[in-house]
Amino acid sequence: MTETHNHGSSQMTPYDGDDTVGYWEHFYQERERVWSGLPNVFLVREIESMSPGSALDLGCAEGADAVWLAQHGWRVTAVDVSETALGRARAHAADEGITDIDWQQHDLANSFPEGQFDLVNAQYLHSPVAQADEREKILRRAADAVAPGGQLLIVGHAGWPTWVQDPPNIHLPTTAEVLAGLHLTPTEWTVEADEVVDREHAGPEGEPGTRQDNILRIRRH
Repeated sequence: MTETHNHGSSQMTPYDGDDTVGYWEHFYQERERVWSGLPNVFLVREIESMSPGSALDLGCAEGADAVWLAQHGWRVTAVDVSETALGRARAHAADEGITDIDWQQHDLANSFPEGQFDLVNAQYLHSPVAQADEREKILRRAADAVAPGGQLLIVGHAGWPTWVQDPPNIHLPTTAEVLAGLHLTPTEWTVEADEVVDREHAGPEGEPGTRQDNILRIRRH
């Protein structure tokens, strides 16, 4: 349940099904590599002032964020629904000499890693086969997994790329809607970052364009 990093052509054979595991296995098996191998820029930017500790990377895909975190001193648990993606993530980590990431397979709608973490990283948890309230429930579990003094970083799309001529009729929640959906006790949390950012986002055939993303970072007291 992840979309992140620029990559090549996004064209894939349509998947005839609505199950999460099957969709994402199909998604990754269609191509030898999907993502760039670089960490998400908003992860790098948002945690630069944090001291390394334990980190949970949700929807880790091919492992770029998890590897980057481990390289910068974090103790990382990284999760994805796709075993194909996790296999590539393990290979990426091995290529970088990283051996201590805890890779776990979870369909986050049904199971979740145990424990609490100093950082929970939830980047682009968008899925075309998710149930209506699935993302909201997963993000609430992500908030529960934040240790006292820790932070939850949620990055998601705020709009469609400018090169999309007929965008889908799918609602992309605002940061205010995401925050409300977390059902947090206000006295127990502080919003550290809440913004909409324009970034370059090339099309599948290299078309120039931009896309807006939401960034929400909250700290647990």
